[in-house]
Amino acid sequence: MKVIKGFQADLNVNYQLNVINLIKHAVRNYSRQEIVSRNLDGTLFRYTYSDAYKRMQRLANSLESIGIKVGDRIGVIAWNTCQHFEIYFGLPGMGAVMVSLNLRLAPQDLAYVINHSGIKYIIVDEDLIKVVESIIPLCKGLIGYIIITDKHLSEIETILKPIYLYEDLLSKALFNYDWPNLDENSVYAACYTTGTTGKPKGVYYSHRNVYLQALMFAAQFSMNVNDVIFQLVPMFHVLGWSKPLAAIYGGAKLIFAGNWNMNDLKELTNILVQEKVTVSAAVPAVFMAMLEIIRKMKQKPDLTGARLICGGSEPPIALMRGFWDETRAEIIHSYGSTETMAITTLNTLKPWLEKELSEEELWNLKKKQGIIVSGLDIKIIDKNGIELPHDGKSSGEILLKGPWVTENYFNDPQTEESFTESGYFRTGDAGYLDSEGYLKITDRLKDVIKSGGEWISSIDMENSLMSHSSVLEAAVVGIFHPKWDERPLALIVLREDFKFTTKEQIREHLSKSFAKWQIPDEILFVNKIPRTSVGKLDKKMIRIEYRELYTKN
Repeated sequence: MKVIKGFQADLNVNYQLNVINLIKHAVRNYSRQEIVSRNLDGTLFRYTYSDAYKRMQRLANSLESIGIKVGDRIGVIAWNTCQHFEIYFGLPGMGAVMVSLNLRLAPQDLAYVINHSGIKYIIVDEDLIKVVESIIPLCKGLIGYIIITDKHLSEIETILKPIYLYEDLLSKALFNYDWPNLDENSVYAACYTTGTTGKPKGVYYSHRNVYLQALMFAAQFSMNVNDVIFQLVPMFHVLGWSKPLAAIYGGAKLIFAGNWNMNDLKELTNILVQEKVTVSAAVPAVFMAMLEIIRKMKQKPDLTGARLICGGSEPPIALMRGFWDETRAEIIHSYGSTETMAITTLNTLKPWLEKELSEEELWNLKKKQGIIVSGLDIKIIDKNGIELPHDGKSSGEILLKGPWVTENYFNDPQTEESFTESGYFRTGDAGYLDSEGYLKITDRLKDVIKSGGEWISSIDMENSLMSHSSVLEAAVVGIFHPKWDERPLALIVLREDFKFTTKEQIREHLSKSFAKWQIPDEILFVNKIPRTSVGKLDKKMIRIEYRELYTKN
């Protein structure tokens, strides 16, 4: 789009919106604010903004000492720790590019990201060394490795060469670092899509992108010095959904969950309660598991005022109601992607709607994706590219554009088909906007089920299933059918106390919201539903596994 220049203001155009200014200002204003990091043994390490900033300066000095220069791409494979937080600022602050590596990618995809981005060094947690060792034969251009560990060099067993120890480098580095006045359009970090369709695609965020989104997120979500922010989302996944950066802008207390999996959720739930967390985020499966833990507590925690962002997929009403009833914490739906820096919507209720709508209508409103955050433009278009009205029913493809939405994939031919000429990102999601500006995703374009020429929303059916008292998790996909083109298949994980639930009971429950022809031909009770590396339902894997289900009958 052509930019029209009006009467020009006399501004300080040399003052750059680079990320190092976020931490410099945070330390100036909130130097004694606490940062907490969970160690491998479950203990909690505590230090302050001021302490972290001193280590960031040492990190920048140490990176330069081993030859890392402005523009070099440096891979990071690390858990949610204070060291990873230090890297968020110390590495891009000196001008290098932080390439966040998803440790859960398949080896061939991880190696592709390393080669495609041109990574020279990898910073890696000691217990993730094996991940790097497994892909070295597939990689080129790597010249060194920095290991995050408390051990001495002689205690590290690895085939990686040469290696440096993170703490050793910092201990030998100078205390102060003269940060460069880095151009705000320089790349801050790169994140790669998870490769569910083809090879992972590179999204490169500039300092300006990250700076502006941090300001928006902190302001629109009211994050400030009184908040306690629990970093559960992996920091390699779209910059941890931007919470570490927005938290710094607001001066909030930060807690990093360390190396964790679903088996650690009881411990993490206890931390959430004990540290009086007010802001966190996760996918529905994590919050559902936490809710189950809370339900078993003799004394229910009071989390009044806590705002828990739920993304990745639509949170069931049962989850939102459960958290509210048990703890008074609010589950807030958010929608986004790697291309849009995760936070595209936030579902907050408007005061006039709280007066006008019934309780049931409000809960149904809360499960929508929410209001598009300030700063972004949105279009809903039909198959011919015609923009649709915001009438709460006209569903089409969602297009997004804004100052932190990417306009291309790095060195990737898929750019042309994924972005419009006017700079909009084609999300691949179908949905509509209502007259109040709330976005509702009706399905992924590739996941919507077409049966006998009619459409069935897998998302709506999953949410209906999740509202059944016996259902812990649910996934619905379309499977090829020789007569009807596709028919829905439902996979269900039952709660421990409801293992005797029958398929007939599930079908009866679905019949309250769906026509008889829409109800799945097969409902399978399973122990586990496949998920992607970032916790989303892996519908591609489900479709592959059950692709012949309806052709055998």
